[in-house]
Amino acid sequence: MRQLFVKAAAAIALLGVSAVPGVAAAQAKNFDLQSVFGLQVPSIGQSPVKWAERVALMTNNEVKIKVHGAGEFVPPFEVFGAVSNGSIPMGFDWVGYWADKIPVANLVGSMPFGPNPELFLGWMFQGGGLEIIQKAYDPHNVKILPCHMVAAEAGGWFNKEIKTVDDIKGLNMRIAGLGAKAMAKLGANVQLVPAGEIFVSLERGRIEAAEFSAPQLDIGLGLQKIAKYYYFPGWHQPSSWDTIIINMDVWKKFTPKQQQIMTEACLANITYNWYDQLNAQVNAIEQIEKAGVKVQRFPEPVLAALSKAATEVMEEEAKKDALFAEAYQSLTAYIKRVGRWNDLQALPRN
Repeated sequence: MRQLFVKAAAAIALLGVSAVPGVAAAQAKNFDLQSVFGLQVPSIGQSPVKWAERVALMTNNEVKIKVHGAGEFVPPFEVFGAVSNGSIPMGFDWVGYWADKIPVANLVGSMPFGPNPELFLGWMFQGGGLEIIQKAYDPHNVKILPCHMVAAEAGGWFNKEIKTVDDIKGLNMRIAGLGAKAMAKLGANVQLVPAGEIFVSLERGRIEAAEFSAPQLDIGLGLQKIAKYYYFPGWHQPSSWDTIIINMDVWKKFTPKQQQIMTEACLANITYNWYDQLNAQVNAIEQIEKAGVKVQRFPEPVLAALSKAATEVMEEEAKKDALFAEAYQSLTAYIKRVGRWNDLQALPRN
C-alpha cells in the first residue's frame, strides 16, 4: 500500500480575475477524502464523489475535494482513526463501523426494528439526533455530517430455510451491528466477514447465511449464484446513515459560509441518493429471482422473537453508555410521537 502523504499546505489556484477593483482573487483549498467503500460500489461508492462535486460547485471551486476509494491511504476500518488524528482530513463511512469507539454509532448505523427512513431523517435534523451524536464524536476531534440515507436492507441470504426460531440456533451467519447481538441471543453463531469474502465463505460452507445491504448492493456480490433463499424484511437495519467525517481542526478552518455549503451539499446528496436507491431495488430483486433464488419474508413468530431479543440488546447497551442511552430514549420517543402521523395516514391495501 502506498504511503499516505499529508499535504503540508493547501494548494492555491486562481479562479479568475475579480471584476471588482481591489478584491483579491479567491484561493482554492484542496483536500483528500478516503471512503471506506470502493468507488465502483453502486450508490454508496459514488456518493462522496457527488458530494464533493456539489461542494466545488456551490463554493465556486474554493473548496476542492479529491475522493479516494477504500484502501488507497489506509485500510477501510482505519479511516476514522486517520481522520481523528489528522492523517486524512476527511472520510466517508457507514457510521456503524465505529461502534467499538463510539457505542451510539451502532444505534445510528443499525437500530433493529428502528425508524423507517422518513422518521430517521426527521429525528436526525429536527429531533435532536445530530446534536447527541456530535457530542459522542467531539472527544475524537471529528465533525460528522450525515450525508447518505441508506434504504432498508434485506434480511439476508440463506442456504437454509427459516421456518421457526429453532432454525436460528447454531446458524453460522455473517451479520453486523446490534442485529448480530440479537441473532446471537437466539443461538446463532455470528461473525463479521468483510464484504469481499462473503461469497467465498458462503460458497465453501464456512457460513450458512449472510446479510450485507439492500438488493441493489447485494446483487453485486453475486450471492444469487449460490444462495437458495433471500429473506425480508431487513429487521436489523430498516434504515441507516453513511456520513462525511472531517477532522475538527480542518472543519474549523472553513468559513461559516463554506461550512454551511458543505452541510447543504449533504442535504442535496441525501435527496438524490434516496430516489436513486428506491428506483434500483425492485430491478435487483427481479434479477435475483431470475437466478432461481426464492424471495420471501421471515415468518411472523421469528420476527417477534427477533424483536424481543433486539430490545433486550439495546436496553443492555443503554446501561453501558450514557450517550447511547440518551440517543435510544430520544429516538424511541420520537418514533412513538411523530410516527403517529404515519399511522394516521396509513392506507388500506387490497
